[in-house]
Amino acid sequence: MNYLNTFAFQLYPYIALAVFFIGSWVRFDKSMYTWRTGSSQLLSDKGMRVGSNLFHLGILAILGGHLVGLLTPHALYASVITAPQKQLLAMVAGGVFGAVCLVGISILTVRRLFNPRVKATGTTGDTVILLLLFAQLLLGLYTIVQSTHHMDGGVMMALAEWAQHIVTFRGGAADFVGDVHWVYKAHIFLGLTLFLVAPFTRLVHVWSIPMSYLWRPYQVVRRRQPALRYGPRA
Repeated sequence: MNYLNTFAFQLYPYIALAVFFIGSWVRFDKSMYTWRTGSSQLLSDKGMRVGSNLFHLGILAILGGHLVGLLTPHALYASVITAPQKQLLAMVAGGVFGAVCLVGISILTVRRLFNPRVKATGTTGDTVILLLLFAQLLLGLYTIVQSTHHMDGGVMMALAEWAQHIVTFRGGAADFVGDVHWVYKAHIFLGLTLFLVAPFTRLVHVWSIPMSYLWRPYQVVRRRQPALRYGPRA
C-alpha cells in the first residue's frame, strides 16, 4: 500500500494543483464568458439568500483556518500557543463554522435537488459539485470527532508537516499521513480532487473575489416619472 500512499499524498497534490492553476488560466483565456457562478437566484429566491450566505461565511472561515493552521510553521507560534491548545482551538472554530456551513449547504442542496425551476435549468456538474462539497464538509466534521481521541496535537502537527512539505516541494510528505486515521486521508484526497475539477466547473469563480465591491460607488436609482397628461387635443 506504500505506493498508493505515495501517489495520493506526494504526487497527486501536484497533479491536482497543476491542473487547478493551468486549467483556470486556460479557461479564462479561452472561455472568459463561462467564468461565472451561474446563479439561479432569478429563477427562485426561496432559501437562496440564507443558504448562500451561511455557506459562504462558513466555507471562507474554514478555508482561512486551514491555510493558517496547516501552513504556519510551528516555531512561529510555539511560544504563544501549544500544539494541544492549537488543536482545541481548531476543533472549536471548525465545529462552529462547519455547523454554519452545513446548514447553508443543506439548504442549497435541497433547493438544487427539489426546486423544480432550479433543477430544470441546472446541470449535472452543478449537482455533482454541490454533493462533493457536502461530502467534504461531512468528512471535515467527522475529523473533529476523531480528533477527540488524541488531544495531544500530534496528528494535527503531522498534517501540518505534510502540507508544508508539499508547498515547499520537499520529499517525504506522504510519510507524515501514512498512519493517520482514514477520515483524514479521505478529507485530504477529496479536497485535492475539488481543486482538480474546479477549472471545469462553477468552482472556478473562487478566483473572482469581489474586492471592488468595497470601493464601488453607490448605485443611483431614480423613480420613474409619471407620464405628463396635457388633456385632449383641440
